Amino acid sequence: MPKLHITVDPTRPVEEQKEVIQNRWHPDIPAIADVKPGDDFIVECLDWTAGQVRNDESAEDIRNMDLSPNHHLTGPIYVEGAEPGDLLVVDILDLGPHPKRNWGYTGIFSKCNGGGFLTDHFPHAHKAIWDFNGVYATSRHIPGVRIPNIAHPGILGTAPSQKLLEKWNERERKLIAKDPERVPPLALPPEPKNAILGSLKPGSGEFDRIAKEAARTIPPRENGGNRDIKNLTRGAKAYLPVYVPGAKLTVGDLHFTQGDGEITFCGAIEMAGWIHLHVEVIKDGMNKYNISHPMFVPSAIEPRFSKYIVFEGYSVDEEGNQHYLDTHVAYRQACLQAIEYLKGFGYSGEEAYTILGTAPIEGRISSVVDIPNACCTLWLPVDIFDFDIMPNDDGPKHVIKGGNLPKAL
Repeated sequence: MPKLHITVDPTRPVEEQKEVIQNRWHPDIPAIADVKPGDDFIVECLDWTAGQVRNDESAEDIRNMDLSPNHHLTGPIYVEGAEPGDLLVVDILDLGPHPKRNWGYTGIFSKCNGGGFLTDHFPHAHKAIWDFNGVYATSRHIPGVRIPNIAHPGILGTAPSQKLLEKWNERERKLIAKDPERVPPLALPPEPKNAILGSLKPGSGEFDRIAKEAARTIPPRENGGNRDIKNLTRGAKAYLPVYVPGAKLTVGDLHFTQGDGEITFCGAIEMAGWIHLHVEVIKDGMNKYNISHPMFVPSAIEPRFSKYIVFEGYSVDEEGNQHYLDTHVAYRQACLQAIEYLKGFGYSGEEAYTILGTAPIEGRISSVVDIPNACCTLWLPVDIFDFDIMPNDDGPKHVIKGGNLPKAL
């Protein structure tokens, strides 16, 4: 039986359960529970916005979302015996939707509020609601697809040391300074507004100090954090660097499924849920294996597909400008090729974009040596569609009546 069960309730206001929630990274956020190596335990998580998104036909909640309190994560959890320089081994035994919320959502965020990988092409807010039916998700807003479950935590990480935290903040401030007025911004500095630091109460000196220093949880970093790796699913084993005594493990941002890149920014099927974890510690593991970033071993039970269509992209942008071995540009072009292809069957560009964010596509770097063009590929599983999308002499048929996504200008 699990040694610990930390609960949250997606039907209650977040203000009523802040004692087990954090939304910043800092070494001094108090632990909410203790576990020992060899323990397994269940952690419940709010969706990353803590209920800001509604199950309805409007995308105004996406357009107007206050991003400053996100992500809403459960933790930190103190692992007895874990010391800086160790590796925390986390087995993901199982996870799924919260019993009080059997639906999820995907958002295309406005360019002026969050943005996304293709925000220049899709600058307005859209939303899709997904219903969970066993191992599949279907949407009244995205017809013709049934997305298989590959549930995973978008965020799984340990606390940074004070030294590492200062390093993060310094390097990200330098990046912001290169273009401080950019929309969307190049990075997000520490933001005391709407900080949630577990049992620490706003207005106390300790809370105010930490809130001013704490790093936002948006990007992945050396502690793990928001990697959004779809293959970090049930049956996977993660190895996380330990930077503070007790490691201070935190988890959240659960996804029902996702494609590589989570390209719409809120591109996964976001959900409130639960996750069953097991922990061990490899003493001095960072030095033994000479690593300072997380690693993981993927699960043996991920969905397998019999057929893919693979779209290629090169490091030449939409205006025809040549870039030198730029994988960001190359993957962007592969995504745009796939979107244009799916539009041929009747999907709107936004619907196709949403499919690529939620379906378990494979994004790969195929070549980075053939100057000047990097080549990236996007592997789209054919099996998720209710109709034939393979190329043939007759050309694509408009079997989908597009334009179903709720939109907010």
